[in-house]
Amino acid sequence: MATTNDLKNGLVLNLDGQLWTVIEFQHVKPGKGGAFVRTKLKNVLSGKVVDKTFNAGTKVETETVDRRDMQYLYRDGEDWVFMDTTSYEQFAVPDSVVGDSSKFLLENQIANISVHNGSPIICELPASVELMITYTEPGLQGDRSSAGTKPATLETGAEIQVPLFIESDTKVKVDTRDGSYLGRIND
Repeated sequence: MATTNDLKNGLVLNLDGQLWTVIEFQHVKPGKGGAFVRTKLKNVLSGKVVDKTFNAGTKVETETVDRRDMQYLYRDGEDWVFMDTTSYEQFAVPDSVVGDSSKFLLENQIANISVHNGSPIICELPASVELMITYTEPGLQGDRSSAGTKPATLETGAEIQVPLFIESDTKVKVDTRDGSYLGRIND
């Protein structure tokens, strides 16, 4: 158990039997009345985001979640097999936990897996990854970065929008949160 004064980003709470992670919190002390804590919580399993207000000093139940860096090894049916980089223990992470991260996941890539009671519940990739474009329509002479975008297929099979001057076999940086193009990587 903790109080609302102990809230911080990333803390996992158990509210009514469901796990919620704190995204944002703000302590508010109005001129009249008691202080309170305004929070934005994300459901660990469904991804639903809600706003919740607690009175200051209210006790909240916290859950222990172990966050580990793990290396993606291979796909096994509906599961993604990851290996803990310190203990070399392997975990089968269900497709539902990996979710949209699968669009940007390559073999041997490191991801942060959160484990609760021995089962993986959250899969987080780094904010950006470098991936090769396997196919995109050829650009034309005179195409500029501000002229628009075109679809491109990444080596993971995901499709993103890139500027018109980008060609196939180009390495690009991609934002893993929304799939947006961040820039070209010059090797």
